[in-house]
Parts: sequence; C-alpha cells; structure tokens
Amino acid sequence: MNGNFDKSNKLKKSLYYMTTKTRVGKKGVISDEELIARFQKGDVQAFDMLVRRYKDQLLNFVYRFVGNQSDAEDIVQETFLRVYKNKHYYKEIAKFSTWVYTIAGNLAKTELRRRKRHKIFSVSNFVNEERDFDIPDEKRNPEAEVDGTIKEDIIQKAIEKLPPKFKEVIILRDVQGFAYEEISQILNIPLGTVKSRVNRGRLKLQEDLKFLFESETKDVM
Repeated sequence: MNGNFDKSNKLKKSLYYMTTKTRVGKKGVISDEELIARFQKGDVQAFDMLVRRYKDQLLNFVYRFVGNQSDAEDIVQETFLRVYKNKHYYKEIAKFSTWVYTIAGNLAKTELRRRKRHKIFSVSNFVNEERDFDIPDEKRNPEAEVDGTIKEDIIQKAIEKLPPKFKEVIILRDVQGFAYEEISQILNIPLGTVKSRVNRGRLKLQEDLKFLFESETKDVM
C-alpha cells in the first residue's frame, strides 16, 4: 500500500515540475475579468495584456495535448483570434481562464479528430522549448539535468498515449494546476466525472511508469 502511495506522490511531483510557466494570480495585479471588461469597452491594450498573460501557459497546455509545436502555436493563435472576435460573448459568470481554456481545449480536440479522420499519424519527439531563460547555478549538476530531461520525456510520452478523456484532465489538473471545479466548467462535465477520470488517468500513468519509479527507488537504496 505504502509503495503505491509513494509512486503516486512521485508521479504528482514529476507532473508538477513539468510546468515551466506559472499562472497569474498575484495580489495587486489587474484581474483577468477586469481586463476582458475593459477590452469589451474598446481597450485593445487590455487584450494585449491578456495575450501576454496567457500565451505561454496555453501553448504549454495545447502542445502537451496535440504533441506538435507548430499545431499548438496555430491553435493558440486561433484561440486569441476567437477571443478578439467574440469578446462580447464572455459573461462574468465564470473565470476568464475557464472561458479561454475551453476555447483552446475545443480547438485542440478538433485538431485531434481531424488527424483521426485523415489517418494522419505522427511520432513527435518532446522538445521542451518553453524555457525562455536560464538562471546560472554554481551547483549545477549536468548529469542530474540530463536525467531529469529524460524522465520528463518519458512522462510526456506516457501522457500522449492516454485516451483523450484522461489526457485532458491530467494535463489540466496535474500539469496546469487547475482546481477540479474549474476543470468541470472547462470540459462541461460533472465534478465527480472529473475526479474519477483524474484518478483513473493517474493509475494508468503509474502503471505505465512503474519501471521509472522502481529504478529511482533502487538508485536511492
């Protein structure tokens, strides 16, 4: 029992550190909802601020979903185009993040369906191009960094192999850090279904990645 619990915690930690961009929510920062309200009144600069605030994390989300950098960039661009054109459809009954992630998620799923219809199958190598800066570290351990990159690559490939309904909740919950309630709103499915899919997705990942964490435990011993 404890062994499974330890593997689950290691998996959650690994998924968490795969996120290279943090979501905005600091005190003193203009809220997303205020920015979209300003944009609805004609303030284009407010739209630019929303783009800067969300472009990296949306690219991270969509890329992990579709597995292709170029497709992800196109989807994110289309997402913001739809926000721009349909700004008056947003009502402050939900968070702006919920609205924009719903748009991006739907576009990503449409892309996956398009690939399936045309029987386009591609093997994409995970290349983390999201890090825009490098902080010098005197205690830097190149061997550990390579090991971490390899593990991240293995985990990413395991996520890509998940069925779409499990993949989307794992990305939103364990990579993007959304609350269960917001995932329920983004995907328009019951809260209980979200929790069930997250648990089943994690169990599937734990099974597929069992060898990774077993070898890690042996190294420590």
